Amino acid sequence: MSKFARRSAFHAASSCVLSGRLGAPLLVLTRCTIFALLFALPAGAAEAESPRPSFVVFMAEAQGWSSLSSPIDDQVPNSKSDVNLTVNLDRLAKQGMRFSCAYAASPRCTPSRASFFTGKSPAQLHMTFVHLGRGENGGASNPLRRLLEPACLFELPETETTIADLLKRQGYATAHLGKWHVGRVRPQDHGFDESDGPTGNEGLTNNPTEPGRMAERGIDFMARQVKAGKPFYLQLSYYPARGSADVVAATFQAVKQRLGGKLSGRAGQAERRAVEAASAGDMDDSIGRVLDKIDELGISGNTYVIYTADHGSQGRNSNAPLSFGKGTIWEGGLRVPLIVRGPAIAPGSDSHVRSIAADLFPTIAELAHSKAPLPKGVEGGSLVAVLTHGGAGAVKRPREELVFHFPHYDMDEYGPASAIILGNYKLIRFYASASRQLFDLQADISEQHDLSKEMPAKAREMDDRLSAYLKDIGAQLPTPNPGFDPSKGEELLRPKEGRQ
Repeated sequence: MSKFARRSAFHAASSCVLSGRLGAPLLVLTRCTIFALLFALPAGAAEAESPRPSFVVFMAEAQGWSSLSSPIDDQVPNSKSDVNLTVNLDRLAKQGMRFSCAYAASPRCTPSRASFFTGKSPAQLHMTFVHLGRGENGGASNPLRRLLEPACLFELPETETTIADLLKRQGYATAHLGKWHVGRVRPQDHGFDESDGPTGNEGLTNNPTEPGRMAERGIDFMARQVKAGKPFYLQLSYYPARGSADVVAATFQAVKQRLGGKLSGRAGQAERRAVEAASAGDMDDSIGRVLDKIDELGISGNTYVIYTADHGSQGRNSNAPLSFGKGTIWEGGLRVPLIVRGPAIAPGSDSHVRSIAADLFPTIAELAHSKAPLPKGVEGGSLVAVLTHGGAGAVKRPREELVFHFPHYDMDEYGPASAIILGNYKLIRFYASASRQLFDLQADISEQHDLSKEMPAKAREMDDRLSAYLKDIGAQLPTPNPGFDPSKGEELLRPKEGRQ
């Protein structure tokens, strides 16, 4: 409103005052004055806006779809762990919404985290693996590999807008604690006011108290922002535990005592399962401390809490009833837990709407009442309609399909691959064998029944859509390896038995 308009509104109010008399005319005076004062306010100020919410995000390392001690899917009773005990995450699930069809952007941590921060796919970012990639020269030295992997990026470009960048411009305080693993550029150069630095997996090595110390640092950050009256975004990203020295000794002993015979088997395998369960317990304790502090600070009514993971657990059987795990684009490598608690989210609710890590960028932006347009190229869609409609709302993305591009040799017998999900169908393209497999995830969550021969038209349709997507975003593809020696056989291309 111009200065002239404001002055006119003031004169209108003054005229009402001069003409007012006792009794009924005084009501006219009040209405006129209120109208003038509201008219004089800046646009949008007539309606009082609720305080901007704060956000606490917990990012787990390699905690798959069935890693909690309570089911992540209300329709699949065994979508939970028989080893892990996660009382605080179970509590969070009862207080918020569980997503049964949530996907990481990649079966590996670096690409998945980059997608979470930016709302863009790893394929678009060219961040599809956990290091620089082998490239043309390095890969050509392996005569057992039919293909060369693309030389992808490891460093998240500073030109990318992260969710922290966006919120900081809106007046939020921002902090990232724990595992960073999207390069060696500081989180402070990506919009975070405070951080533990550009850490990788080394943060927990022989340092079992780190989850608890992360909670302490997070609690301190929250308390300072509440005292200052400032909305905040806090992310705690947990580290992987490699051995018993990385977990709290008391937790490790309690796990072995609690599980007993469930840890039977080869000594190394039993030890690994005990370490994984203890690591989940240490993380759960850390999360519980932060949740308790949110309540103590009196901000739970205006704070969104999000829990998810960067990819599935490692191993063939660790994500049952899903197939495979970390390092593969089968469901066990991609599907992860997602729980969201906050204002207008019904406690104990469930959603079977498909979501992906890139969705959380536009979701948080909308919940924060951000007025800034989303950065160009964001592929995720806001989940707000789902969160506020009992789990049944729609997600509007630039594309209907979900695509997972993993052009690397890793932990799968089939080698480099891409996958596309459209409706209930999922198609996987294997580059080394030039083969496709098609699954109906609604009827076959374990991906046991390949429908590509029974439904060739559907397989071709989805394969064409996959090709169009990869071309449109300029995805990097594997290329033939001139050094491949077919007489020596091909590494990691064996028939797959018993995928669960």
